Amino acid sequence: MRQVPRQFSWVDHRLVRNHHIEHCDPPALALYLFLITVADAQGLSYYADGSTRRLLSLTPDQLNQARQTLIRTELIAYDAPLYQVLALDPPEISTPSDRPHAAGELRSLRELLSRSPGAST
Repeated sequence: MRQVPRQFSWVDHRLVRNHHIEHCDPPALALYLFLITVADAQGLSYYADGSTRRLLSLTPDQLNQARQTLIRTELIAYDAPLYQVLALDPPEISTPSDRPHAAGELRSLRELLSRSPGAST
């Protein structure tokens, strides 16, 4: 029987049910799986491009294209070197015109984190 590890993360079934997966090619899906696996509770990951490329066997161009696909489909936000996996809001609740731009959300979160006690500047 499968044992759920303490640092467990999951793949949200809405990735398939809400057709997000249909807008991604294999490198984008590999990057997404990697990011949801390594991200913290807020969906944040600081993996460097070199490490990510090596672990996923991607060229620089493939990584860039995969990242752009995930940004365009609003699955992630990216502000080098910070990635954030975004919530999979159902289309009937949230549309691209209804939600703030993902990069702006990430920038706001980064500013908030830099102001928190103990944050390095």
